[in-house]
Amino acid sequence: MAGNERFTREDESESRRRGTRAGVQPPDDDLRELEVDARDLDLPDLDNEAEPQFLRGQRRVSVRRGPLPKKTANRLKYVALVALAAGVLGTVAFAVYRYGAHSWRFRVESGDSIELNGNQNVTRAQVMEVMGGDIGRNVFFVPLEERKKQLEEIPWVESAAVMRLLPDRLRVEVKERTPVAFVQLGSKILLADAHGVLMDLPPRSQNKYSFPVIVGASDAEPLSTRAARMKIYNALVRELDSDGSNYSKDLSEVDLSDPDDVKVTVADPAGAVLLHLGSSSFLERYKTYITHAAEWRAQYRKLESVDLRFDRQIIVNPDSRSAAPAPPPASSPTVQPARTTTRPKARAKVKSNGKRAAEPTHRD
Repeated sequence: MAGNERFTREDESESRRRGTRAGVQPPDDDLRELEVDARDLDLPDLDNEAEPQFLRGQRRVSVRRGPLPKKTANRLKYVALVALAAGVLGTVAFAVYRYGAHSWRFRVESGDSIELNGNQNVTRAQVMEVMGGDIGRNVFFVPLEERKKQLEEIPWVESAAVMRLLPDRLRVEVKERTPVAFVQLGSKILLADAHGVLMDLPPRSQNKYSFPVIVGASDAEPLSTRAARMKIYNALVRELDSDGSNYSKDLSEVDLSDPDDVKVTVADPAGAVLLHLGSSSFLERYKTYITHAAEWRAQYRKLESVDLRFDRQIIVNPDSRSAAPAPPPASSPTVQPARTTTRPKARAKVKSNGKRAAEPTHRD
């Protein structure tokens, strides 16, 4: 075959068919030349249709890479974006801070810019003694926590809160203490709360207080001592009012100088009586007095004191004018003011069996 063409079996068959049709018989030499072994032709396996006829050698294609891996580059982009956002926010925050710190819009101009809520006995003048130094100051530079502590040093203030009201106002919220008793210190009468904090009587208060007067206190005693005494007082009042009788309203004075012997002065219509109630069972002992008070007054003109501290014995101390039985009153008696205990000249003992024996004693 001429050229680079290959002679295959198909070509041989086709050539024979053509020669037969034309009536020409190919020469023998040519036939011998055409008899070629298929193995010598190095023909591809025609049965394998899946394999391509021409194969190319595989070559590696070089890929151009960057200086950093793709994952690292993505991370660096994320960090850069975050840093950029942080820088923008920081710039905006600095601009806002500078504006808020130096703008006249955030300056407390006068006392009218300070609101006060929750006060009844605390005066505005007391509050302005604390907050007045902030007039003319930037509202953001007012030390709220420090002002709160200073306000709570006012005796009537139990707790306080100071808030900013933008752009240029302050609000003060106070919670006042609740008085539970009067306290006598020398010649002064003060109010006291349940924790022993003393407060001056409000000059123009709408509240009218009616409490017993606690005696036996001193100006020099610390708050912890008064707090311990007020704990006893609170227990006394709570127990006397526990059954709904409100016996505490009959008390005019309470002496807490001796924690083991709580002494109360009862404003009885027939005269004030000093009762020794001990340190416990206040309601039970007070009811004992209520039960026998009329019986004791039928025998004595006036009672000085009654000692109820003992379980099996009651000591009744009449005054010097109670030697003879008291005549029936011609008119309704008036309430006499409470006074201090005087030494009795006669003592009556009432034992648990109900018998009473008068034992007059003479003292120098």
